[in-house]
Amino acid sequence: MFVLVFGLATLMGSVAARPSLGDLENHFASETDSDEVRSAAIKRLLEVFGMDDPPAVHGHKQPPQYMLDLYNTVADVDGVTKDPYLLEGNTVRSFFDRLRSDQVEFRFDLSTVARTEKVLTAELHLFKLRPQATQSFNRHHFCQVSVYQLLDASKANSTQEKKLLSSRLIPVHSTGWEVFTITQAVRSWAVDEDSNLGLQVMVRTLGGSQMDMKLIRFASGRNHHQSKQPMLVLFTDDGRRSTTLENTDPNDTTTTGSLLHKPPSAPPSRSARSLDSSEGEGASMSCRRLPLYVDFEEIGWSGWIVSPRGYNAYHCKGSCPFPLGQNMRPTNHATVQSIINALKLVRGIEMPCCVPDNLSSINLLYFDDDENVVLKQYNDMVAGSCGCH
Repeated sequence: MFVLVFGLATLMGSVAARPSLGDLENHFASETDSDEVRSAAIKRLLEVFGMDDPPAVHGHKQPPQYMLDLYNTVADVDGVTKDPYLLEGNTVRSFFDRLRSDQVEFRFDLSTVARTEKVLTAELHLFKLRPQATQSFNRHHFCQVSVYQLLDASKANSTQEKKLLSSRLIPVHSTGWEVFTITQAVRSWAVDEDSNLGLQVMVRTLGGSQMDMKLIRFASGRNHHQSKQPMLVLFTDDGRRSTTLENTDPNDTTTTGSLLHKPPSAPPSRSARSLDSSEGEGASMSCRRLPLYVDFEEIGWSGWIVSPRGYNAYHCKGSCPFPLGQNMRPTNHATVQSIINALKLVRGIEMPCCVPDNLSSINLLYFDDDENVVLKQYNDMVAGSCGCH
């Protein structure tokens, strides 16, 4: 009898310890809800960065050195903009030559450029190679390099087959990058994609005759390393504007200084307990800026984002007890609201809130869907300082 009772008790205990069907359903439901929340959150974050889906990048790609240098010029190690007036527009796009020809004709696919983007400046970057030694080398020290836009004569109702975009003298013996402005052509391509027939580069002597191509050679996409390939660089503006930037005086140093300034910690006010019935960590400290690191690798974006790997967005936390000191950077409205709250003159009036009162932009260097490298500035991404509002 004792053995039977013990066996039943053991069986009941094992059944009780085993999760029920309802518990399993709740567990899987919570996992599903968590996945849905994560998916929705990442989709919303993509919208903040102006994307529908994360770009698909296949294999390890090396971004152009020009784009890396440009990023380091306008952004610090965390991607925060050093000076909002350094960059023309808010987007820089780089494109490699699609023809990959060993001749001096180039074509760039601009299908990833949105029609809403305003083309501010377009540059053709060509890497000039060291000239090969020839008998005519000593007779020529400079040459005339001209960049033409190829035209469709039938559409233009003209016999004109090309249009001069840029021309200048270049030393024959030089080597390195040469940059030509071709904004006019790219703007016309933005209006009519079918008109994009490419570019042609011609080299002549100072007398106007055709130059020996052994003297003047530019790296091509077919025969040379990617670091020297012909590249088109576009500076555009997508129309976004930051109210913070528009209302900021460029000569005012308090904006950039606030990024390095952490608001001083004030001792918790004893009067806050009587004025705010809420309990918790937020009520025990005054308004201040605290770290909030956004890790792109944890989100799963490290495959297409070149720099930064993440950034400190910061967040504001704490109470705004009466009386509001200047260290809490209150607005006049917040000061009045805190007085009304303290005097209980109007029911339902809360204390002012601790929020960012200065926001800065960050820069993202990334690969787009066509594996072109893009540098983009995003406004109001970093809380530079906090205040009571």
